[in-house]
Parts: sequence; C-alpha cells; structure tokens
Amino acid sequence: MTQSTLEPLPVRVPRFKSLAPLYWGLVLTIALVAAIVASIFWDSTRNQNDNAWVRHTLALRQQLSDVLTLVQRAESAQRGYLLTGRNEYLLPYGNAVAQLPATIAQTNRLIGYSPAQQQTFARLRQLIDGKLKETREAIDDRKAGKIDAALGLVNSDEGLRLMDGIGAALARMQAEEARVLGVRQANAASSAALLQATVGAAFILICGVGAMVGYFTHRSFSQLAAARDSLARSNEELLREVGRRERAESQLRQAQKMEAIGQLTGGIAHDFNNMLGVMSGSLDIMRRAIKKGDFAIERFIDAAARATERAAILTHRLLAFGRQQPLAPESIDANKMIATMSDLLRSTLGEQIRIETVSAGGLWTTFADAHQLENAILNVAINARDAMQDGGKLTIETSNAYLDEAYCQQNADVEPGQFVMVAITDTGQGIPPEIVNRVFDPFFTTKPPGKGTGLGLSQVYGFVKQSRGHIKIYSEAASGTTVKIYLPRLIGGAQQVKRTAAPQVRSGDREEVILVVEDDVLMRQMSAEALRDLGYTVFDSENAAEALAIIDASPEIRLLFTDVVMPDVNGKKLADEALRRRPDLKVLFTTGYTRNAVVHGGVLDPGVNFLSKPFSLEQLASKVRAILDA
Repeated sequence: MTQSTLEPLPVRVPRFKSLAPLYWGLVLTIALVAAIVASIFWDSTRNQNDNAWVRHTLALRQQLSDVLTLVQRAESAQRGYLLTGRNEYLLPYGNAVAQLPATIAQTNRLIGYSPAQQQTFARLRQLIDGKLKETREAIDDRKAGKIDAALGLVNSDEGLRLMDGIGAALARMQAEEARVLGVRQANAASSAALLQATVGAAFILICGVGAMVGYFTHRSFSQLAAARDSLARSNEELLREVGRRERAESQLRQAQKMEAIGQLTGGIAHDFNNMLGVMSGSLDIMRRAIKKGDFAIERFIDAAARATERAAILTHRLLAFGRQQPLAPESIDANKMIATMSDLLRSTLGEQIRIETVSAGGLWTTFADAHQLENAILNVAINARDAMQDGGKLTIETSNAYLDEAYCQQNADVEPGQFVMVAITDTGQGIPPEIVNRVFDPFFTTKPPGKGTGLGLSQVYGFVKQSRGHIKIYSEAASGTTVKIYLPRLIGGAQQVKRTAAPQVRSGDREEVILVVEDDVLMRQMSAEALRDLGYTVFDSENAAEALAIIDASPEIRLLFTDVVMPDVNGKKLADEALRRRPDLKVLFTTGYTRNAVVHGGVLDPGVNFLSKPFSLEQLASKVRAILDA
C-alpha cells in the first residue's frame, strides 16, 4: 500500500527571536520551582524525622521516670503496711504493681534502637523483679502475723541494695538518653535552620526569575501585537487551504483504516493458512496413500482434525472479540450449587481461610447462567481472601429476599420484587467509604501492580445486571465486607446440572427423514453425507423456497436442519413458515455467526435447538438424536 502524506499548509507564520528568552525563562522557572519544592520536601521530611527522634527520647525518659516512681510507690506502700498493718496501704501497692508490666513493656519498645540500653534495661528488670519479690514476701509475712519475720526481711537490707541497683541503672539510662537528646536536638535545630534557609533562598530565586520573566513577557507581547496584523492577513489564505487539507486528511484516514484492516486480515490469514495447510497436506497425503493401497492414514486424519479444532477455536475467539458471548440461563438451586463449590473454594482460598456456609431452608429457585454465577461467587471470594492477608473467615449465606419500594427508591437500578440472595461476608480489613462506590468500575483496583486487573468485580456486576439482578456492598473499616448478590426468583423447581461423559454416537434409521437446508454447497454436501452415514434418509436444499416445496411434497420429513444466515430468506423465517404448514415438524438451527435471528439480548431464544458451526460428527449425531427422541 502506498503511504499517503499531507503537505504542510503554505501559510507563513512570523517567527520572533524575542520569544526565545521568554520560553527559556519559563523553562528555567519551572525547573527551579521543581528543584526548590523537592529540596523543601526533603528538608521538611528530615526535620520531621529529627523532631520525631527528639520526641522519642523525651518519651523514653518519661517512661524511665515512671518506672522508678512505680517501684518507689510500691516500696513506700509496703513499709506503710508493715508499720501499721492497715489494708489502705495495700491499694497503692497493688496499683503500682499492676501498672509496672505495661510501663516496662512500653519502655522496652522505646529502647529497641540501642543494644547498650537494652542490655542495661535487662539488668534493671531483674532488679525490679527481685525488689517486687522482696516486698511481696514481707507483705505476706505481715498478713500472716509474722511481724518479726517481715521486719527481719526488711532489716536484712536486701531491699535497700535492690533499690540502690535500680536507681543506679535508671540513672545510667537517663544519662545516656540525656546525651542522645542533646545530639538529636542539635540535629533537629540544624535541619530546621536548613529548611528555613532553603525557603528563603527559594523566595529570592523565584522573585528574581519572576522579574526576568516579567521583563521578557512585556517585550514579547509587544512583538505579538505587531504580529497580529500579519496573522490576520494570513487567515484568509489559511481558510482557502482548509478545504484541501480536509480532503487530504479524509483520504489519509481511509488509507490508515484499510492498512489496519489489512494487518488484521494478514494475522488471521497467517493462522488460517497454517491450519488450512495442515488440512490440505493431510488430505493430499491420504489421497496418495489410498491410491497406493496404504490405509495407515490415521495420523493424518488426526492432524487434520486438530487443525479443524484450532480453526474453530480461532473463529469463536474472533466472534467473542466482536460481541458478548450469549448466556445460557437455567433454573438453579443456589444451596446445591454452593455445596458443590466447597472443594473448589477451599483449594482456591487456601487453608488460612475458614469457610462457612449458611443455607436457607425453603430457598426459592432462580434463573441464571450457572457457570457465570459460580464465577461471580469465586471472584468475590478471591477478593475477600486478598482482604484477609493474615487469614480469617468467609461466610457464604443464602436467603429469600424481597426488595420493596423504599429500598428501590434508594437504589434506582433495581425494581421491587422477590429475589434469591447470595451473601459473601469476610472478616478482612474492609473498604474505605470513599472508594466503596467505585469498586465496580472497570479497571479500578486497590491491589498493588501485578496483583489484580480491576475487572473481577466489574464482570460480576455485568453478569448480575444482565441477569436482571442487583448487587450491593456493605463494608466497615477493620470490620469486614459483605457482598450481596440478588437474582430474580423463578417460579418452578430447579434442575440439578450434572456433568456426564460424552454420549456415544447414536445412529438413526432410513424411516427417519431429515431435510438439510444450506446455501454453501460443500457444507450442505458434508452435512447430508454425515447424516446419511448415521443411517438417516436425507433431502437437501440450497434455499428457503426449494425447501418449502420439498416439505409440502414430503410429509415424512421429521426434522428441518437449517442454516440461520442465508440470502433472501434466513433460516428463522424458513422455520416459522415450515412450522405454520407442519406444526409437528422439529427444527435444528446451525450457524457460525448469528445476526440476532435466534439469539436476543445475548441469550438463546427459549425452545430453540441450536448447533454451532463447525460441529463434529459426534455432536451432530447426539443433537439430532436428542431432538428426534424428545
């Protein structure tokens, strides 16, 4: 393809050298502002960090003082009780002893930065434990009436030595923290001074650059005013060239569109040519082998079949790219479905998540695509698992629900009625209120890069809305999240879908007559021969008019097997007219692509028998047999 290019419009716009200083002045201003902001941010962060360490040291010194105060309070209360025997002294003693563990634990956390302080504190804790033991024993002796033993324990001076050790250890730690405080205060003062200097320098630089830019701006605007008249004269010439340019751009867009179509066609053709090459080559080799009397051609048949399967998969992907895949709704008992999902959920969520199901008695039946509902529950459960990083509990609950007028006025996307509700609740971290209304937006995610696409919940939302349902999220920070899925109630019993092995090919007999209607000659011949090979009597036709004539002349025809997309009259209209003439006639539609003849709103029309192209002999045999035996 020849690449089209557009010539620039032949309009001369004046160029002014005086604009260069203005441009570079603006660039310099932006660069300086960026550098200044970065420097201020860095200095501010450093200053905040230094101040945080100062507060840390002050808090640690306060904790050390609190430890000493509590030990002294316990000792003082003990002595008062030993002297008086009055229980009033035991209350402050008990309070001091009760507060010491938390105070010691907090102090231990604060000294985590210093191994030397940790070593001293470990010795201090041993001394405190000894002192508390000594006071406890003396109090217990006094309570038991052993006054001499209690006084003897006090007079042994063991408690005095312990208090001296406690005081010395705390003094050493206070001294070290005083030294550290001085260093940290100096660092904080230095960083604060640097921040102030940076802000001052920034102000001076911005003022200087602003003055320079103001000067060049004034000068440049004077030049621009003079250029205005020149541009006005050029405007008429520009308007004359607009028409030519628009025509050229239209041609360029058409050329680019054709190039894009060509690239897409080339990619599809590349894959299809590979598959067709396998099929054609296999057929050629089989033909030559058969002529030679060599019937060991099974491997070539398998190769052609695999190529056909790959071609069918590619076709389905192209159709999926161009439109949504149709849903296949069925009546569902949600309790039974969730029970069959237990193993899948446990293997997907992992052992750290406990799964509990709460099934409602007398649960109504709903009408939805079972596979898509399973995917919806699994998607929500995976999001719940990611919100419970340390493990937790996932509860899946079913119930009957009625959404009344009041609720629907607050949620305009749903109409009042009876629904089957499936609620998935986790004990995770919850969703912040400011983003809970955005979780269904496509590509919105709070997960780190590479951990999620943001499409999971939007797919759930699309499925629920396409099923005429409703979905709601309730969440509180640190309390978990509940996702409630409401699907419309179906009046009638649920059918349990069981996966069964592929049925064996079942043949027919010559008394069963089938009419094949297909406008493609090769496809019509293949379908007819396949049905004859299965034992049926087959008529074939290439259009609707000929098919109706055969139906009128052959009352023994039991099944109409027709393509949907045909020229003149499509397969749906043909089937409608045939059924009007022969109400007992059974119909099977087939197509590789449907134009909403038998599929509407993404869902196959009720009561329609459908076989998608390309189909295998086993699929054709099974479908035809099921229709004739129905």
